[in-house]
Amino acid sequence: MEHRTPGQDPGRLHAGAGGGAAPRDMAVDAAPVDTGATAPSTPPSRPSSPGSGRSDRVATPPGDLPAAGRGTTPPEPAAEHPAQSAREEAERVPGTPTDRLRYLEAATRRIAGGIDRDETLRELCRAAIPAFADAMLVHLRDPLPTGDRPPDGPLALRLHSIAQGPEDSVTGAPPGTADFVELTVTGPFAELLLAGRPVFGDAAEIAPAVGELLEPVASTPTTRSPGRWLIIAPLHGRHQLLGTAALLRGTDRPAFTGDDLLVASQLATHTAFGIDRAMLSGREASLADALQLTMLPSSLPAPTGVRLASRYLPAAETSQVGGDWYDAIPLPGNRVALVVGDVMGHSMTSAAIMGQLRTTVQTLAGLDLPPEEVLHHLDEQAQRLGSEHMATCLYAVYDPISQRLLVADAGHLPPVLLHPDGVGEVLRIPPGAPIGVGGVPFESVEMPAPTGATLLLYTDGLVESRTRDVWSGVELLRARLQAAASVVASPPLETLCDAVLTILGRGARDDDVALLAARFDGFPPRNVAYWFLNPEPQTAARARQLTRRALHRWGLDPLLDTTELLVSEVVTNAVRYASRPIALRLLRTDVLRCEVGDDSPQVPRMRRAQAGDEGGRGLFLVDRLAQRWGATRLSTGKVVWFEQPIPEECRAADP
Repeated sequence: MEHRTPGQDPGRLHAGAGGGAAPRDMAVDAAPVDTGATAPSTPPSRPSSPGSGRSDRVATPPGDLPAAGRGTTPPEPAAEHPAQSAREEAERVPGTPTDRLRYLEAATRRIAGGIDRDETLRELCRAAIPAFADAMLVHLRDPLPTGDRPPDGPLALRLHSIAQGPEDSVTGAPPGTADFVELTVTGPFAELLLAGRPVFGDAAEIAPAVGELLEPVASTPTTRSPGRWLIIAPLHGRHQLLGTAALLRGTDRPAFTGDDLLVASQLATHTAFGIDRAMLSGREASLADALQLTMLPSSLPAPTGVRLASRYLPAAETSQVGGDWYDAIPLPGNRVALVVGDVMGHSMTSAAIMGQLRTTVQTLAGLDLPPEEVLHHLDEQAQRLGSEHMATCLYAVYDPISQRLLVADAGHLPPVLLHPDGVGEVLRIPPGAPIGVGGVPFESVEMPAPTGATLLLYTDGLVESRTRDVWSGVELLRARLQAAASVVASPPLETLCDAVLTILGRGARDDDVALLAARFDGFPPRNVAYWFLNPEPQTAARARQLTRRALHRWGLDPLLDTTELLVSEVVTNAVRYASRPIALRLLRTDVLRCEVGDDSPQVPRMRRAQAGDEGGRGLFLVDRLAQRWGATRLSTGKVVWFEQPIPEECRAADP
């Protein structure tokens, strides 16, 4: 690069003493700042006051960053010397109070446009150089403080970026200097920085640290001190010191004045607030992501008769977190509830509302309510959370024994069913109003769920984009499922989910994506025994007889005595309270499960029987002899169930 004299290159900085080394020559390779200014019509006059600009010229203020010391001559047309005029105007320094205000207005507006920490610092450098200074070094605290609590340990600064020259050139820390440029600040200099006041380079408090601060651009020492050609401005946020900005001028330019300290203070303050805002936004986004991921299922259950797979993709980093969720909830009788929902809006509030609604759905599912009842109570809960909170939800219950599917929809997109023959179908479900509207009935639809079929539940982030409407996306989803099935019959669920996600493309997503796939395997009828028994005194004996026949047919003779005793106790308890026929069902899966249902809502509880009591000991037997047992309240009564492990010698003899 051609070397120039100080009069030729205003960005050239001379070294100095005063506690350490000082700046060296700073070369510039970047393009000039495009300020949109026009060239002056006559040679400009000198500035009217010191510190108002370079001593050899004055230019008309640029449109983006106004400069001080305006000339009185009218400008020539912009087409004559546009590049030279833009450069001259960008190098102007605010001199008069009016010009300083104009400069600060444009500069702070530019700094406020940064959307993250690094962009905010780049805008600071571009606003300050060369209009206010010839070079800038930005040091950030290491580590950056988070929250309101003062960080532990000494005050350590690490070089973040350097901007230099009369033209725009902002770079990161020089390669290999990451450790070299870290310094620990103590004593009066640390107190000065924590106080948040900018100072000149000749301040007694900073003299020992000037050399370390300027080390990355230092040249051979000379007798000249940086003095008032250097301003150290602390970047002080709302509660904490975030770093420092060192502003330097070359020797061919007037030194900083007391008014320039105020300008530097404003630049540093707005920059620190921008960094603070970016850090706060990042923490909120991180917390919202963590909150949402915590509320989603950590794993899916493995109920008998159905296989499950899921995907969740958060929105792009530039978008706020949403409220999409999915769930699979085991129900009595080997059934499973399949749920997908989407809280409207994108914020931490949406994620929190999603967590509350998901918890409510799990509670309602435990009551074994019909899908329309679940959505009704969920709608009531959403209204209690506030009328401004709305969500869509689809709730389906799959019964592998009857191979039926019961579905209710609250404003959500319809599921897609991939039939065993590879044909995709968008299911027709009555679209109810979204959750939170209130006063709108919901309707359940029952349909066959053939063995080998795959049900896909999803949120609108999968099918809707800026270039595709939602219903075109649903049709594309159906076609993609059908295409995957045409290549491999009954493709694995994981492969199928990956194939579905290819419709998203490679662009950034504006919304979350939740996906739940269920492959219906059904339940072999030969492994089910089902009876209805009248609530009569002899019912317990009849139940023992039927149980013995079923277990003998399944080759489970080692379990006969224990199972008969447990069935007798549970059926006797049901006869005591039932007014309608009792349902007795035996299921042979990896365990032997027995279910006894009646129309009484009173759920049995273990209690300690007194010496003279005739009853009250049956559940103690069930608790002691069964591997697991429980009772579930239904909308039509209750179900008491227990499970027993199948002996290893009986597992090979599959009936």
